[in-house]
Amino acid sequence: MERGTQFIGQSSAFLDAVERASRAASLNRPVLVVGERGTGKELIAERLHRLSQRWDGPLVTMNCAALPETLIEAELFGHEAGAFTGATRAREGRFEEADGGTLFLDELGTLSMGAQERLLRAVEYGEVTRIGSSRPIRVDVRIVGATNESLPDMVDRGKFRADLLDRLCFEVVTLPPLRVREGDIEVLSDYFGRRMANELEWDSWPGFGPLARRAMENHQWPGNVRELRNVVERAVYRWNDHAQPVDYIQFDPFESPWIAIPSSAAPAQDSNAEDVANDATDTPSRHSTDFSAIENAQIKVGDFKATTEAFEKALLEQAMAQHRYNQRQTAKALNLSYDQLRHSLKKHDLLG
Repeated sequence: MERGTQFIGQSSAFLDAVERASRAASLNRPVLVVGERGTGKELIAERLHRLSQRWDGPLVTMNCAALPETLIEAELFGHEAGAFTGATRAREGRFEEADGGTLFLDELGTLSMGAQERLLRAVEYGEVTRIGSSRPIRVDVRIVGATNESLPDMVDRGKFRADLLDRLCFEVVTLPPLRVREGDIEVLSDYFGRRMANELEWDSWPGFGPLARRAMENHQWPGNVRELRNVVERAVYRWNDHAQPVDYIQFDPFESPWIAIPSSAAPAQDSNAEDVANDATDTPSRHSTDFSAIENAQIKVGDFKATTEAFEKALLEQAMAQHRYNQRQTAKALNLSYDQLRHSLKKHDLLG
């Protein structure tokens, strides 16, 4: 869990979720935090701990999806020496480590049914029993669980215990995805961009240009805040003109006009292999340019001629930015000749 990370945002959906977590923090009850990946579930868990009466106790984190099923129970509840192959000495589980504090169980929906049964007993009776022991150990632990799954649906499918869900859902904090947090993309991108510029020792932070801002506002952000942070920091790091606003965004770091072809998809070698290779070199890669951001142009449909010209201009702007204003590479990506591209750029007053 990343310490010292601030809550950044101004949208009502985000602030309502933070407020709900803050209110629940003072109560010694379990809380479930639900949200897509990258929405900040671990930060809410930390807030629940820091604002509780357990703030000076341990905050122990366990990612339930990071361990094989055979080891999850040993991690949670501990084990005695000789309890299983490789258990050369006794070991405390996460419950004992979190005694007097908070246990954050991330990816809760991945727990096996056996682990769920033992977790239910620990929540109900405040007792855990190490694997290989018959002596229960009293623990005082507050549970905060997080998941991007619908636990009620998992109950209906027989994948999650209904009685355990009843015990854990005293309060449920649902975090909104970034795409619905109105105004927060701009706030967060400026925050991460400014911080990255400072790390790179830029003299000042020039902000983002209109193309970059428009692209970020229209991206769906499946990875939410974590994805936005990576995209912004990469854009700032790659930008060479520190005096000009950062105006090129690459959402997929693997995107390249020279992307490798998987061996399973490679054509069989034959007498024409050399010709095939030469043809491939002369043909623009279909992966070289992703123009999905053209939707970012926000063109108002009305007059046909004006609309198509506006779309053409937006496509040229995006392609030029994506290929770092190299006209020859842009022409190749658009399947135009160099002269055709120059003509189009001049037509739209983009040669300045």
